[in-house]
Amino acid sequence: MERPWLAHYPEGMPHEMGAIPFETIADLLAASFASYADRPAFRLMGAVLTYRELDAASARFAAYLQSLGLNAGDRVALMMPNVFQYPVAVAGIARAGLVVVNVNPLYTPRELEHQLVDSGARAIVILENMALTLQKCREAVPLEYVIVTGVGDMLPFPKGAIVNFVLRHVKKAVPAYSLPGAVRWRQAMAAGGKAHLKPVARRAEDPAVLQYTGGTTGVAKGATLTHRNIVANVLQSELWNEPAVRGIPADEQVVTVCALPIYHIFGFTVNMLLSLRGGGCNLLIPNPRDIPGLLKVLKGERFHLFPAVNTLFGAIARHPQAREVDWSHVRLSVAGGMAVQKATADLWESVTGSSICEGYGLSETSPSASCNITSGTRFTGTIGYPLPSTDFRILDDEEHEMPAGERGEIVIRGPQVMAGYWNRPEETRRAFTVDGSFKTGDIGVIDADGSIRIVDRKKDMINVSGFNVYPNEIEDVMTRMPGIVEAAAIGVADESSGEAVKLFVVTSDPAVTAETVKAYCRENLTGYKRPRDVEFRKELPKTSVGKVLRRALRD
Repeated sequence: MERPWLAHYPEGMPHEMGAIPFETIADLLAASFASYADRPAFRLMGAVLTYRELDAASARFAAYLQSLGLNAGDRVALMMPNVFQYPVAVAGIARAGLVVVNVNPLYTPRELEHQLVDSGARAIVILENMALTLQKCREAVPLEYVIVTGVGDMLPFPKGAIVNFVLRHVKKAVPAYSLPGAVRWRQAMAAGGKAHLKPVARRAEDPAVLQYTGGTTGVAKGATLTHRNIVANVLQSELWNEPAVRGIPADEQVVTVCALPIYHIFGFTVNMLLSLRGGGCNLLIPNPRDIPGLLKVLKGERFHLFPAVNTLFGAIARHPQAREVDWSHVRLSVAGGMAVQKATADLWESVTGSSICEGYGLSETSPSASCNITSGTRFTGTIGYPLPSTDFRILDDEEHEMPAGERGEIVIRGPQVMAGYWNRPEETRRAFTVDGSFKTGDIGVIDADGSIRIVDRKKDMINVSGFNVYPNEIEDVMTRMPGIVEAAAIGVADESSGEAVKLFVVTSDPAVTAETVKAYCRENLTGYKRPRDVEFRKELPKTSVGKVLRRALRD
């Protein structure tokens, strides 16, 4: 196989990674805890969590989980925004030999129920703000243990107590809930301090994370990411970022803005774990939608790396306070999750002086698979080159390889590619080629120089601010609404989110209106999945066998 991109790698960039020195995520973290004990690992609301404190807290949490009777391979769900408890829980779960199930904290009860049932999670750590969501589906899920936490639970006194009081009683951000038998985070940590952490032998091939994604069917399924997948992707990303961080003084800690949610695989690997691997510090942003609040944090910080998605770059750059931030130390603004619009890239560079370096990946690739050269000084509009030890090919529908410049489906091989979909052997079989490459569903072109362009999507997936939205799921939900005969969802261009959902419906009840449809969506779909527009039709275009022609609706 030709690999034309290798000729364009930065000087000194290895083509292959070589031996991976860590068997598991826990091993990778142990090395960082030993090397960087006194450095800050995370900062949040003016407070600091050091590597030493992260080590100690995660050991207590791991011991607590083991004391509950959880066994190696059991799943633990995490449903929180970016707070100190998230990395503590991830490290603790890894050390106890368990599997992380990342959960979007904005999920509705229906969505949460599906993920907990499908993953078979035995325990969950959930922010109290979302506890009512769990209450509404508690009887239908297999959970045995519930740990509830507040935003301020790991902040120092009195800051933590004040933060929790304000959220509960001033902002009314914690709806009343009832979860009998639930344990508070601090109780769990106290109990863990009295328990003994037993060493657990885990292998590189064992599952480490279940990252849920819709795939091609719209049914949310867990991409099974092994320890090798995640560790390899952290090390691949470390190699690829080296040209960008080379200019940072050796005695200066690399600081990364963590506005990406850790429950998203981009934030999980590229923010949290990559920073921990290199002894860096993450600035945790619990609510990136609060642009003034985010900018207030940045005004008081010196930072070097800024991973984000197109919509966040755009929202920040358009805000007048963005020009009050000192961007002079930024060495890399790296984008993923969705295509970057040139207008956004131009505006970001004009405001910050940093060009956006676009990459590409999926939940199924842990996520990073390709990226532009990180020391580059211009936005290219491509997704760059495959990372070390990663191969891209372009195939036609019969899985024949296409020559340079010809479009087809992008398929990927590399150590970061998932083991398969959790408990879905048939879905897994369909996701891979005969020779074991992962079929992305994206249509692309490999140019003569080896750079890759995305030109279309094979899937009908809609990309809203970097989050995948699957028409089948929305249509399934909407056809359960009384009075809805048929429904079809498509993606339409949106200036702020890249794409938004548009819903076409056929109704048998004149009382069904756009407002009643949207109200139903608010009850059953996470915010980014809800339609922006609702259009009523007498009928939907279909194929001869009755399949709705979404392409005709888009056209």
